[in-house]
Amino acid sequence: MKKHFAFVNVPAAGHVNPTLPLVGELLRRGHRVSYAVGRKMAPAVLDTGADLVELPTEVPKLGRGDQMSPQHVKRMVDFVCDDLRASYPLLREHFQDDPPDAVCADMMAPHGRMLAEELGLPAIVLMPSMASNEQFSLRESGAGGNQESAAELFVEMHARISEVATALGVRPMMPFQPDSGDLNLVFLPREFQPAGETFDERYHFIGPLLGERDQQPWQPRDPHAPLLYIALGTAFNDRPAFYRLCLAAFADSPWQVAMSTGPDVDLADLGAVPGNFDVRASFPQPAVLRHASAFVSHTGMNSTMESLHAGVPLVAVPQMTEQAINAGRVEELGLGRRLDPAALTAEQLRAAVDEVAADTGIRANLERMREVIRSCGGAVAGADALENHLA
Repeated sequence: MKKHFAFVNVPAAGHVNPTLPLVGELLRRGHRVSYAVGRKMAPAVLDTGADLVELPTEVPKLGRGDQMSPQHVKRMVDFVCDDLRASYPLLREHFQDDPPDAVCADMMAPHGRMLAEELGLPAIVLMPSMASNEQFSLRESGAGGNQESAAELFVEMHARISEVATALGVRPMMPFQPDSGDLNLVFLPREFQPAGETFDERYHFIGPLLGERDQQPWQPRDPHAPLLYIALGTAFNDRPAFYRLCLAAFADSPWQVAMSTGPDVDLADLGAVPGNFDVRASFPQPAVLRHASAFVSHTGMNSTMESLHAGVPLVAVPQMTEQAINAGRVEELGLGRRLDPAALTAEQLRAAVDEVAADTGIRANLERMREVIRSCGGAVAGADALENHLA
């Protein structure tokens, strides 16, 4: 029997992109999908053929040097509360009139889970980052040595979200809440998840979903020179000083370099660009990684998974705490190296890239992880899990 699935997400590429192949697979099977998201990611959703439910959500822009500080966390709490206040009434009105059979909500979109509970529907949580349970907490791991400060911020977040939810007449739910869904789809392999063996049958580790993004055409300028790819993702990429350091590190090297700087960096601020560099605001990342021998990355989860899917060793320069957790896991599993972005020199960066590209042990570990990723099942496994859950 064909079903109607409601997807609720935040309009950020790192959260929406992993879900699109799953949406496509559900549509291919004849199900209906209504996808609620902000305007920024609306075109990508419409391209799948899903019905768009446009929300007023706009993720706040992060300035230079504005990493995962207490100030940043408070800004994100403001965002969650403001978004809940503005978006939930629209979700409620739309889906009361057109009820789905289940709600699939991103881990950063607690209003999706609130909607499922209010309508008495199954709640499926979509996890593009590491999952959390009683044995591993992404929130607590990200706090590091600031557990007390993080606890205070979480208490404040709980209180503020509770206030908004109460005013809306729904039970409050929090981002990154353990055991948050009747079913949880995690877009990474269990082997990459810390304490992966402790997650029960409610968690399905379906691996990264690249979909058509993996088929985009792209060719390096020189097919015979080793290719280094440099990118800091879509959120914390306004880092001209870092890009200048990369120019200095590889200007006289045998590497040909594809470097993505994001839309906010003025290329004129970078100075002279060496001839072995191709610098653009963005690249079709999975396509570039098919040709790359090393990847200097912020290690956001999407980028990390795309690199491992392609078997490319990582040199991690994390820009925020969640990325630092991913970078630590990359190093722990022997899939690359982690560097400290605050103390990084051009010499250290070049040495790390040369090292990971030549390390046969890293190459062997990457090949094993690549096999694991390809066995996770991807969009087909995700759609199977959804159908079985509703059967």
